[in-house]
Amino acid sequence: MMSSTFFLVCISASLAKAFYLPGVAPTTYHSNDEIQLLVNHLTPSIYFQHEDEDGHMVKGDKEHYLYSYDYYYSKFHFCRPDKVEKQPESLGSIIFGDRIYNSPFKLNMLQEMECIPLCKTKIPGEDAKFINKLIKNGFLQNWLIDGLPAGRQVHDTRTDTDFYGTGFPLGFVDVTQGFSSSQDSGASKNVIGNVEVPYLANHFDINIEYHDRGQDNYRVVGVTVSPLSIKRSSPETCQYNAETESLTLSESEDNEVYFTYSVKFTKSDTVWATRWDKYLHVYDPTIQWFSLINCSIVVVALSSVVLHMLLRALKNDLARYNELNLDNEFHEDSGWKLSHGDVFRMPERSLSLSVLVGSGVQLFLMIACSILFAALGFLSPSSRGSLPTVMFILYALFGFVGSYASMSIYKFFKGPYWKVNMLLTPLLVPGGILMSIVLLNFFLVFVHSSGAIPAGTLFAIIVLWFVFSIPLSFAGSLIAHKRCHLDEHPTKTNQIARQIPAQPWYLRTIPVSLIAGVFPFASIAVELYFIYTSLWFNKIYYMFGFLLFSFLLLTFTTALVTILTTYHSLCLENWKWQWRSFIVGGVGCAFYVFIHSILFTKFKLGGFTTVILYLGYSTLISVLCCIVTGSIGFISSMFFIRKIYSSIKVD
Repeated sequence: MMSSTFFLVCISASLAKAFYLPGVAPTTYHSNDEIQLLVNHLTPSIYFQHEDEDGHMVKGDKEHYLYSYDYYYSKFHFCRPDKVEKQPESLGSIIFGDRIYNSPFKLNMLQEMECIPLCKTKIPGEDAKFINKLIKNGFLQNWLIDGLPAGRQVHDTRTDTDFYGTGFPLGFVDVTQGFSSSQDSGASKNVIGNVEVPYLANHFDINIEYHDRGQDNYRVVGVTVSPLSIKRSSPETCQYNAETESLTLSESEDNEVYFTYSVKFTKSDTVWATRWDKYLHVYDPTIQWFSLINCSIVVVALSSVVLHMLLRALKNDLARYNELNLDNEFHEDSGWKLSHGDVFRMPERSLSLSVLVGSGVQLFLMIACSILFAALGFLSPSSRGSLPTVMFILYALFGFVGSYASMSIYKFFKGPYWKVNMLLTPLLVPGGILMSIVLLNFFLVFVHSSGAIPAGTLFAIIVLWFVFSIPLSFAGSLIAHKRCHLDEHPTKTNQIARQIPAQPWYLRTIPVSLIAGVFPFASIAVELYFIYTSLWFNKIYYMFGFLLFSFLLLTFTTALVTILTTYHSLCLENWKWQWRSFIVGGVGCAFYVFIHSILFTKFKLGGFTTVILYLGYSTLISVLCCIVTGSIGFISSMFFIRKIYSSIKVD
């Protein structure tokens, strides 16, 4: 087993190139050395701005799409090299839609060029309609030079800072006054209003910033691209001034387009180790700081009060239950001690509960280790797709721990079908995740998105899972079945179950879940906003220190509120705590996560496929959150109950 684990780590690390320490793998160029320019997919951007007729920048209120397009998608008619070669990518990079190819651009270190013809292409009217639609909705081109994204200079007015936004516009939109069609009572008529005219960018001013290390050694530390739209009948015209006419694509006839580029090199004092600082930007960091600190103070304060009250009540209960006074008359027990003969009774659907909790432990460890690695700097944005790749590797490896936990809990329930548990644990939740991704993948294939995961990649994931993760899971289950002793309970279970009295409405499962879920959600709400911004808007997320702190708060508050509700339920003689603790810990927080994702959608979703993708991925994230926090709630309640019932004397 150890050799298999070591082999998996070696293969996965070599495949993904995932672990990266900043500053250990720079590329040094010499004068006239070739600098490769790679092209990636075209992605949407919610922060789309256009220039009105008065020259002011106006934020666009356009549809937003959640899928990208391959750079060499046939409808774009971009210039191609003699041989298009796909670049090697990590597993996580492929899953997240990166499709990186070589390009026809020729760049050499310190060799500046002006108005270099790239190619002449013909764009049919039907394809021009498709391109114009993407221009109006703010799609961005994404290039890579020496691992850096070709960005654009952006000024954040809220923080009064400049940074490099990843990607640059496919084109521009000019808004002018004119006639537009309108439907009124079924009749079409022309009205005066704003008319949007899209312009395709066909010239690119590439500015490469370099750091001079002396002795003819140079390193690339920044890349920006300024796209221009120039209407021309030959590639020699590249100058842009007030009289230059922009290129519009006719949607009714063929369009001849000349693509050109210029290259400029700028010396910079930025060293290679800090070159990503220009790209890592937090929008309005003051809000993030104050919101996170305020939420943390509130959560910690409330948790401290609740913990103090709970410990004080437990101390009094244990002192009363364990008091031996033979001179007084015997008084019948009351409170949570009355449930000592039922609290360890096997719950309904114990097999399903044990499998879900084991899967939650597996997900929890994967998330915790991934965040920790990222916070320590082992995962760099220059290693594209490293974070999801490492998450997949950790998820597969932690199948051993997850199956061990699942089998241990099933033994705690004294379940008879331990072999079924061993089979279901590595298949149920991972199979559900895979089926959800495959289903959503069909919609991506339907719209010809580059984000569609290739069938070969899906097959490779399944093979890796069956070859490595499932054997590790079986090993964990077998070890737990033979060595775990959680089935030794502090009290004996009665043959006849005790009747549960009526419970107050606020302690019923659904209301108490919604009440208890507020505290865990509050601990991650701020970071969840920035994660969604990064996920849906193609931004670089790097605040892993904040995320690690929020995740610790989430774990602590989930365990605390679940223990509290379990204690109060036992005091009211409700001994069915198993499923209840899982639901209280998971459902409430997951519900608020899903509501947050819906309220987060202030932009207009572009089309049926985007709506399905957004709701599908949001639901999947919420369900996984439910499994993780529900497992935290169950495990914390289980150890709490074993602790308190082992501390009392039962005749």
